[in-house]
Amino acid sequence: MSKVVVIGGGLAGCEAAWQLAIRGHEVELREQKPLKRTPAQHTDRLAELVCSNSLRGAALSNAVGLLKEELRRAGSLIVACADRAKVPAGGALAVDREVFAASVEQAIHGHPRITVVAGEVTAIPSDRPTILATGPLTGDALAKDLERVVGDRLAYYDAIAPIVAAESIDESKIFRASRWDKGGDDAYLNAPMERAAYDAFIDAILAAEKVEPKGFEDTRYFEGCLPIEVMASRGRDTLRFGPMKPVGLTDPKTGRWPWAVIQLRQEDAAATAYNLVGFQSRMTWGAQNTVFRMIPGLEKAEFMRFGSIHRNTFVHAPRVLDETMQLRALPGVFLAGQVTGVEGYVESAAGGFLCAVMLAQRLAGAAIVPPPSTTAFGGLLTHLARDPGDKHGFQPSNITWAHIPPIPHAGKKLPKTEKYEQLAARALVDLEVWLREVRIDKAEGAAGVSPRLPEL
Repeated sequence: MSKVVVIGGGLAGCEAAWQLAIRGHEVELREQKPLKRTPAQHTDRLAELVCSNSLRGAALSNAVGLLKEELRRAGSLIVACADRAKVPAGGALAVDREVFAASVEQAIHGHPRITVVAGEVTAIPSDRPTILATGPLTGDALAKDLERVVGDRLAYYDAIAPIVAAESIDESKIFRASRWDKGGDDAYLNAPMERAAYDAFIDAILAAEKVEPKGFEDTRYFEGCLPIEVMASRGRDTLRFGPMKPVGLTDPKTGRWPWAVIQLRQEDAAATAYNLVGFQSRMTWGAQNTVFRMIPGLEKAEFMRFGSIHRNTFVHAPRVLDETMQLRALPGVFLAGQVTGVEGYVESAAGGFLCAVMLAQRLAGAAIVPPPSTTAFGGLLTHLARDPGDKHGFQPSNITWAHIPPIPHAGKKLPKTEKYEQLAARALVDLEVWLREVRIDKAEGAAGVSPRLPEL
């Protein structure tokens, strides 16, 4: 079997190393700790949870709940260790950080095919195949070397706009149009505001609670992608001349341009979700939930994702990665985890899982069988392949239902929970079919190494 080098001992790297090892491959896992840490890290353990201790919602009516269940059924190391380390958290899967990291670390160090090598990696190794799973705070030297390969398709910050479910938008209060009627009459949803409503909206943005940047985050924002509250602080009309400019948008109800307009752009091919164009924000999620409901048509909106801006390193995945998460410009080098443009612990682990499974298929000389698009696994790959058309348009994202194709209901509008539960049920049926094609039971038994986790 081939040796694979995995760079990064976080959730994606540990998951990828484990999946490759139990499929019979020798893995060299290179991790800079304990010799060096990023500013966000506080321990020398593998798989350190540097932010929250929550892996978010557990219910199958949540997209991330479905993704966790798919990982669980597929034999994920990370989810198995999280289940072992869980603590009471209502409807979420939260863990004891120390128990979780110790469980992952024991599994990794205890596998005879995984060798952990300590030391900072400052350039893409010459070894092939190599998986880069270096996370959102990829070291400066390695990031510069990656930028050398991908050109200007590497970003060092997240600028994420909110997403709302299409069916939760009150279309009686909006109009469909493109600026100056370019690109079709229904290219954008437009929420018009007159002066009094706009002034109240600006006041609410300025007064809203904000998330304070971490000490290691660079708060010198890119001028082309400012948080809306920063724009609002520069003057009351700044947003009207920025993402809320009404120029070229005639409201059919009045026959004139509104005072200001919020544009919503279709997020997925099935038009199940829309994003608020240019509305990246550092307001807290609670504040966004209140302030954005002041937008006409969004009073009862279902927010599938809130806006954010924070330091990150990620590639423009649709342009630089192929369908197997391999760099187009550097064959044999694969990316996994947040550096690809996914957000969240669970999504990072899933990225490591998918990268490893597809690489193992390639190394075995077998046809690569990607997961069905109807699964949450497939939804992550859909996100990484969805090209918005410009180099700044691709935004990192958690898994959302907008990444998974809807089930046709012949015009029947189902309650939200029932709709999502049906999507999850379909996904798990399709997942089982896919898992039968990529099972490792026979190969693992022949290799004489159990994929079961060691006892703590």
